[in-house]
Amino acid sequence: MMLTGSSFLQRSVTLLVLAVVVVVQAEDPYRFFNWNVTYGDISPLGVRQQGILINGQFPGPDLYSVTNDNLIINVYNNLDEPFLLSWNGVQQRKNSFEDGVYGTTCPIPPGKNFTYILQVKDQIGSFYYFPSLSFHKAAGGFGGIKILSRPRIPVPFPDPAGDLTVLIGDWFKTDHRQLKAKLDGGHKLPFPDGILINGHGPNDAYFTVEQGKTYRFRISNVGLQNTLNFRIQGHKMTLVEVEGTHTVQTIYESLDVHVGQSYSVLVTMDQAAQDFYVVASTRFTNKILTTTATLHYSNSNKAVSGPIPGGPTYQIDWSLNQARSIRTNLTASGPRPNPQGSYHYGLINITRTIKLASSADQVNGKQRYAVNSVSFVPADTPLKLADYFNIEGVFRVGSISVNPTGKNMYLDTSVMGADYRAFVEIVFENHESIVQSWHIDGYAFWVVGMDGGLWTPDSRKQYNLNDAISRSTTQVYPRSWTAIYMALDNVGMWNVRTEYWARQYLGQQFYLRVYTPVKSVRDEYPIPKNALLCGRAIGKSTIPL
Repeated sequence: MMLTGSSFLQRSVTLLVLAVVVVVQAEDPYRFFNWNVTYGDISPLGVRQQGILINGQFPGPDLYSVTNDNLIINVYNNLDEPFLLSWNGVQQRKNSFEDGVYGTTCPIPPGKNFTYILQVKDQIGSFYYFPSLSFHKAAGGFGGIKILSRPRIPVPFPDPAGDLTVLIGDWFKTDHRQLKAKLDGGHKLPFPDGILINGHGPNDAYFTVEQGKTYRFRISNVGLQNTLNFRIQGHKMTLVEVEGTHTVQTIYESLDVHVGQSYSVLVTMDQAAQDFYVVASTRFTNKILTTTATLHYSNSNKAVSGPIPGGPTYQIDWSLNQARSIRTNLTASGPRPNPQGSYHYGLINITRTIKLASSADQVNGKQRYAVNSVSFVPADTPLKLADYFNIEGVFRVGSISVNPTGKNMYLDTSVMGADYRAFVEIVFENHESIVQSWHIDGYAFWVVGMDGGLWTPDSRKQYNLNDAISRSTTQVYPRSWTAIYMALDNVGMWNVRTEYWARQYLGQQFYLRVYTPVKSVRDEYPIPKNALLCGRAIGKSTIPL
């Protein structure tokens, strides 16, 4: 039998995956993706600039899968600099080597390729991927991730007529290298130049629908710093899923989507046949940036008209109340055939409370950001590799406190230790005047409470211990707190970060080392045989002894 080039690649990668027999189970399907990463000319806001394309596309192609699928993603880096992709919200069960951030994964060198071997184990929902190095996120390279339920698992709504990806985010006309240079020089970013919908500026994106049918819109805020409000002229949105959790099906006229967050809504095309505005606009900013796309009824001969529908602007209470209204659908199945609420998180004893506070200051005359006074600086070797190969001097567990210290900001490669199977409470404290957005790789957590002012133990009295939403990204309002519960059931080295990308780049992040002394493939997979090695890990063997 003769194999084509594509078939030969798929066969070769399959053999590679099967060689690491503990990584995947043979009965789960494989999906193969070949992605070519290049620079290309784009002009989303009418100014020609260099963007990052995947297979010639900006944004990149959707990553489509079904629960438990094995995803074999061969990424060719044809940029002139190292490159990494990360998977926002995809949990990488027992496999932080594939997380795609510099603390866990060596960059793909220019002109080389790397094959990510992922499994969307026990996950459903809406997520996205993005480039995690060198402020590449400001140049593109992002795309949607759809994880559908297996056919035999009931979904709490009828199959929609279409499943549409909607990537919204703020955007700069300035080249990403210039933005990076500004940050490297110790300065803050300016205000963005505009908002994009699916890589398009005002009035350029287009969604074609059929009258009378219902569509699923998967909305992700892939921007750099701004909360956006999303709405569709003349239409209601029924929220059905948030970052892998089916929700109580609440109807909204508009929805706040904070940086890094993803939502699924159902929209029924129940209006007269014409075109309508799809709108995204900034929240909590003095200057309101707005962009529009077009919702086109296929039988319409009337162009979009009338004023662009307005949305909330500075109202924090409005957003807080909306956030509290988002709850888990306890009667719906998740990725497995059992109710999502069968895991009673509210009845589990907390083994540890961690409090995290952000801060902004200057260190050595340059702008920096910190968590519990520590502004993160990358090491010369990915932390996960240093941990796996027992390379000393790369990081120190406990280099960040589990509580705010009140000390002056300082630089360090901050790693917090945590025990496997602990059940922790994490309180994000925001003493600043901006909305924060936090993400934890490798995990979903329950957002049990949020409110203004200072958190105290008495704040637990208002926690939702019944049907809080489970997700991987949460907001913290100005001079407020947000509390989460999280089961530490995923061994590895996991990035905890702000989703405000300039702040992340300048230190508002750290790594959570979830550790067990028992070395078992039931808890954590060994290093992939095709893992790239860099820094002090060069020359090490990826073949287990």
